[in-house]
Amino acid sequence: MDSRIMLGVAVAAAALLGLAGCSGGDASTSSSTGAASSAEASAPATDDSSSGSSDDGGITGLATAETDLGTIVVDSAGNTVYQFDSDTQGGDASTCTGQCAENWPAVHGDDGAVELDGVTGEVGSITGIDGQPQLTLDGWPLYYFAGDAAAGDTAGQGVNGVWWVLTPAGEPVRG
Repeated sequence: MDSRIMLGVAVAAAALLGLAGCSGGDASTSSSTGAASSAEASAPATDDSSSGSSDDGGITGLATAETDLGTIVVDSAGNTVYQFDSDTQGGDASTCTGQCAENWPAVHGDDGAVELDGVTGEVGSITGIDGQPQLTLDGWPLYYFAGDAAAGDTAGQGVNGVWWVLTPAGEPVRG
């Protein structure tokens, strides 16, 4: 077998193993959206110019965007945010740790300083696994997906049947 093909297979396998760490269930299930085909995917940038973040690393706002999935919640730079079914709605902790947290970084921010544009659900925060404030919406901790390359991407939708975008009221959009 050609070494380039073997390298491609190895990269694809590594990406799938990384995502499986966040499945919350059967790791053999896959996303119906074809999410994250690259092991080199990175989380949305956290500098002020590209992600709507503040100087302390937290975002400055949540907003809504019109997508094929309907109206969903994004950060102030248009990066899609997600919730994780393994978390407990209204709980005080994230269950996404280790490799999961690398693929699904927390949305940092101080709920008292976040501007809302079209978001109607209750915004709060918990202490994330890294000790930083992690935003919540309607009790769900919020995350980015490392496979979303640009604002407006929704590649994390439905990954392993446990990751979902949210409506402005903070309800997961399943399906």
